[in-house]
Amino acid sequence: MTNRIEEFLRARRADGRDDGPCMVLDLNVVRQNYDTFAKALPDTRVFYAVKANPAPEVLDLLARLGSCFDTASIVEIEQVLATGCGPDRLSFGNTIKKERDIARAYALGVRLFAVDCGAEVEKIARAAPGSKVFCRILCDGAGAEWPLSRKFGCVPEMAGAVLEHAHRLGLAAHGISFHVGSQQRNPRMWDGALKASAAIFRDLAEKGIFLQMVNLGGGFPTKYLKDVPAVKSYGQTIFRSLRKHFGNQIPETIIEPGRGMVGNAGIIEAEVVLISKKSADDTVKWVYLDIGKFNGLAETMDEMIRYPIRTPNDGDAVEPCVLAGPTCDSVDVLYEKEPCMLPVSLEIGAKVLIDGTGAYTTTYSAVGFNGFPPLKSYVI
Repeated sequence: MTNRIEEFLRARRADGRDDGPCMVLDLNVVRQNYDTFAKALPDTRVFYAVKANPAPEVLDLLARLGSCFDTASIVEIEQVLATGCGPDRLSFGNTIKKERDIARAYALGVRLFAVDCGAEVEKIARAAPGSKVFCRILCDGAGAEWPLSRKFGCVPEMAGAVLEHAHRLGLAAHGISFHVGSQQRNPRMWDGALKASAAIFRDLAEKGIFLQMVNLGGGFPTKYLKDVPAVKSYGQTIFRSLRKHFGNQIPETIIEPGRGMVGNAGIIEAEVVLISKKSADDTVKWVYLDIGKFNGLAETMDEMIRYPIRTPNDGDAVEPCVLAGPTCDSVDVLYEKEPCMLPVSLEIGAKVLIDGTGAYTTTYSAVGFNGFPPLKSYVI
C-alpha cells in the first residue's frame, strides 16, 4: 500500500465517507508500471487492456504517456477516444463482435481488428473494408493462475486459412495474436506460441502473403501471495524467443498488459461483517466480509487468484478461516478449499485490506445483486 492510499483511506474514515467497501488506485504506480513495460520491451508497442480497469483517470494518464489500447467493445473504444487518443492507437481485440459494432468502430476510425474464424473475417470485410486483421491462435495457458478457455482463438493449423480468406476479401492480413493465460508466472510460456506464429508467417510468405505483426497478448502478472518475475525478465525471455524463431526478421510486436499495468496500483478496503462457527467443535471459523464474488472479487472463483489479506491485528496468533462474501448466494465463498490464516483476535467491524486489486475488480462488480451497490472506486 502506498502512502498516498493510506492517507486517502484515513481521510475517508475521518470525513465520514466510510460507507462500504472501496477500491483505491494510485496513478503513480500505474505510471511506474507503464515505464517498466516500455523499457522491458523497447521495440514493442504497449496496448493497455482497457477491460482491466477503464477508469477515466487511468485512460487519460496512459494516453498522455503514449500508450495504445486494446478494446473489447464500442463503449471501451469511446472511452479511450474521449481522452483525445487517436483511433490509430486502438485495436478492437475481441474476436466476437456484432457486425454493426464493427461498422461503428470503423466509422470512429479503428482499422485494426482481431479474428479467429472465417465468419468474423467476412463481417469485417463487409463493415470495415481494407482494415488490418490479426488471427488469434489457441494456447493452453499452462502455468497461468487464471488460464483462459478455448473460447477465443483457433488452432494454429487453421490460422493460415483464416488470414488467406481475409487477404482474398481485400483485408490486410496483418499478423498473429495469442494469450498465454492471465497471471502467467513463467516467462518461457511465450516460446511455444512464438514458434507456432513463426511457422504461420513462413507458410503464408510462400503464398505471397507477408504478415507484419505478432501480438504477444497479456498475461503479465502482478504480485499477490507468490513472488513473480520482474517485467525485465519477461522482456529478455520473450526477445530471446523472437530471435530464435524469427531470426533477423523480427516482426512488429505489441503487448496487451492489463493486470500487470494496474493490479498492484489498487487496494480494496473492506469490513468484517460477521465471524462465526458452524458447530461448537468446528476448528475453522467463517469470516464474512462486506465484499465478495459479486462485488468485485469474481477472480476468487475456484480460488484461482488468492489476494493477500491484511488486518489491524497482523502479528497476532492466527487460525484457519473460511472467507466469504455478504450476499445470499451459496457460491459467494472466496476461500474455503484452502482457508486463510487470519488473526485469532480479529473482530467484527475490523477493516481489512485486500492487496493487488487494481485490476478486474470494479469491472467485475455487479450492479445491484441483492441490493448491494457496485464497488466504489477512487483514483488518486
